[in-house]
Amino acid sequence: MALADHDPLLLLRQAISSGSPFIPTPSDDPGAAEAALARASHLQFTSRGTALPFDAPTRFISNDKPVDLRSIYFAWLNRELAIPEYNASATTLNDELAAAGSAGKVQNLGFIERLDLITWLEGASEESEYIKPLAGDAGAAAAGAAPAAKPGALSSATKARSGKGTMDPRLASVYDGERRMGDRNTALRGIKPMDFSHVRKLAVPFIQKKSQSASAVSTNPSLSINQKGPSRRPDPIILLSPSASSLLRMSNARSFLEDGKFVPPDAAASTASMLHVQRTMRGIDPNRPMRFILVEGSEQFKPEYWNRIVAVFTTGQTWQFKNYKWSSPNDLFKHTLGVFVGWRGEQAPDNVRSWGHRVLSTGVDRWRGGDGQDASRFRDKEVVEQIWKTIEMNMRSKGWRADAAPTSI
Repeated sequence: MALADHDPLLLLRQAISSGSPFIPTPSDDPGAAEAALARASHLQFTSRGTALPFDAPTRFISNDKPVDLRSIYFAWLNRELAIPEYNASATTLNDELAAAGSAGKVQNLGFIERLDLITWLEGASEESEYIKPLAGDAGAAAAGAAPAAKPGALSSATKARSGKGTMDPRLASVYDGERRMGDRNTALRGIKPMDFSHVRKLAVPFIQKKSQSASAVSTNPSLSINQKGPSRRPDPIILLSPSASSLLRMSNARSFLEDGKFVPPDAAASTASMLHVQRTMRGIDPNRPMRFILVEGSEQFKPEYWNRIVAVFTTGQTWQFKNYKWSSPNDLFKHTLGVFVGWRGEQAPDNVRSWGHRVLSTGVDRWRGGDGQDASRFRDKEVVEQIWKTIEMNMRSKGWRADAAPTSI
């Protein structure tokens, strides 16, 4: 049986995409009843007749170690929870596991790791910087992970996430209407298994030639300079202000930064603790849009995340920076760009003005509400373009490139 048939991540992603049930059970018996997660030892994929142990390692790597299936399943179940609630739930489950005599333990994932995992499981992304490809089958894993859905119908995962910070429902409907295209891996497989073992004999001369080239490099170290292979560029991070007086919050940030339309932050409530927006930065990578991760706090930051900060939105209140790597505004804005969004025609707070040119001060028209409100927002796009232009200039100066990110800012 193929390696992918028992890969925990692929089985879970396929079940989510197709809406097939998967339940925790106390044994690998196909007829076992569903059990509480603290007392379950296996995850049963009923439509596949397959049960995998919860302590099975997966290809998702955190802190250089594989994350077990129990932690992956727990992260999916609690995908809607904010970071504090997610951490509290993990602690509660670990206590229940210990009380039940289980040696298992749920591993807490960082907020970017969790966002990356959920995005991949839902099928919104075909790659992840934390998931190792299947040995010898990386292309097929991506192609087979998301079965085609009926045109015009949203998958159950998309319906569950619509409007909650992961994927805009309009964008999801466009994706669901796309024709699924195979790649060279799926084309080679055809409709029946093929034996390509004879290709090994053809590859022997090329492998020998590569070995000879490697030997030449080892004898002449100067040849190895800048020969490092390309790596996946990490997503840049934008920090929003958690202040209740901020005009830009998680509830309206996507509408403003992606669509160029400002709506009041209290017009649409949001429980999301993170989201992402896409923007093509032509001066950095004109061929593909960049994905920006938006968060309001840095509590779950790893040290390397600070090198990915490209902008900090602020109201001028210095308590926002208390837990930052650079808690002093003057130090912070030497390393990254500050952005203040206020009302057009009103003067920026004294703090913002005292921080000088390192903080971009902008203003949007006041929200009037009522009929005709869409027509009155035509100047919002001008403000958004000004913000993105300044962010792009700052990113270029810090070393962002099409295939690389700065190692220090």
